[in-house]
Amino acid sequence: MNDSFTLDRRNGKIMGVCAGLSNRTGLDVTLIRIAVVLLTLCALGPVGVAAYLLAGWLAKG
Repeated sequence: MNDSFTLDRRNGKIMGVCAGLSNRTGLDVTLIRIAVVLLTLCALGPVGVAAYLLAGWLAKG
C-alpha cells in the first residue's frame, strides 16, 4: 500500500485511475473497476465520469 495516490498507467485501461486506487488501497483492481462502473451507471451518472477524468488529470502520473 502506497502513501499517496498516483496513476498506474502500466496496468491501467483508460487513464490508470482504478489501477492507482488499487495500488493505494490494496484491493483488487477488478473490484474497483466494477464498483466505479456500477456507481457511475446507477448513482452518479455524468458526475462520476467527470470525477474520474478530474482524478486522472490531477493525480501524479
